[in-house]
Amino acid sequence: MRIILYLGKGGVGKTTTAAASAIRSADLGYRTLVVSTDIAHSLADSLDVALTGQPLEVAPNLFAQEINVLEELHEHWGQLQGYLGNILRKQGMNKAVAEEMAIIPGMEEVVSLLHINKQAQEGNFDRVIVDAAPTGETIRLLTMPESFQWYVGRLRGWGDTTMRIASGLISRFVPDKDVFGGLDRLVGGVKELQKVLTNPSITSYRIVLNPEKMVLKEGARAVSYLSLFGYPVDAAVVNRVLPGITSDGMGNTVLVEPSSDAYLRHLQEIQVRYLAELERDFYPLPIFRSPWFDREMVGIDNLRELASALFADRDPGQVFFTGQAQTVEEEGEDFVLQLPLPNVELDKVRLSKRGDELFVTIGNFKRELLLPSVLAQRDASGATFTGGILKIRFPPVDNLQSPISNLQSYDEIGD
Repeated sequence: MRIILYLGKGGVGKTTTAAASAIRSADLGYRTLVVSTDIAHSLADSLDVALTGQPLEVAPNLFAQEINVLEELHEHWGQLQGYLGNILRKQGMNKAVAEEMAIIPGMEEVVSLLHINKQAQEGNFDRVIVDAAPTGETIRLLTMPESFQWYVGRLRGWGDTTMRIASGLISRFVPDKDVFGGLDRLVGGVKELQKVLTNPSITSYRIVLNPEKMVLKEGARAVSYLSLFGYPVDAAVVNRVLPGITSDGMGNTVLVEPSSDAYLRHLQEIQVRYLAELERDFYPLPIFRSPWFDREMVGIDNLRELASALFADRDPGQVFFTGQAQTVEEEGEDFVLQLPLPNVELDKVRLSKRGDELFVTIGNFKRELLLPSVLAQRDASGATFTGGILKIRFPPVDNLQSPISNLQSYDEIGD
């Protein structure tokens, strides 16, 4: 079983990339489901078929679905939410707190994830490929399992008496609903879901990009957050690469056919610069590229062509990279950001930091990192580079001796 999630900034081609990957997977003989978790669905438009909230076979071995999250949420929780709010008010909570406590944050995201996991676990499909919501919403979705479990624990901690009264009253009004037994089952399902989402042999996350500055920055930030929560990123996909631009197979982007039109040549040069940054800043993740086609990539035949451009003869269901592109470890009160850089020559490490951006230079190697907020609110105090691993230390603010901020720099000799 494989679950593959494509995420990225809105408009970069997540839907077409997910659909193309699913078509290639189905063509290889795998029973494949492609599913959209975005409330603003566009999967049906991409495949050029009408879809519903249930899996529909749209080609041999290929099924597609647009999850109706709001409908499922209302069915499973809407009625009980009102009852629970009333019960909590009767036990002494003020109205505002009771209304807030009766809403489980992130239920929409939890419902989506559990639905996807259910489809995979039931064995109906060999692969589930997810067209995820835009990056920010997807990061929120992926962090929901932990915060959801915390919230349910708080809800249960309100008191045994309240829980018994609530359970009895709900049973009177809705005899077929066992809300607290249901919560226990839901929490159990979320715990199992976390194991699946962080298992690199089952689940992979892929960042979809265009060669544009803001898109690359958001993609880099997504890699940081996914790594922070232990979600395995195994590739990046860059769409809409202009003709005449290629990779030399050694991580270098080159312009081999400059356009004779000055305007188009300028656009080519801009893309070459951003593609070079992508190769550098997303290392060691493999990068898949698709050209800027002269037509909309809509419908199964066009999407099959897109899959060929992206993957050539490779299976999109394989794991393209194992390990974390970066990790954050705790050492006492410090956080330590670790970056594997196995092919970089040992030299001085030079750091500079501006807001949530960290600039790393080791000899001729340069990399820009978008830090998660847990690190951005601290300053780096030093770095070492040993055994192909760069370690950057972020102590608590009160303990900081030599801050690296406001584009100040720090040099450290590797051990």
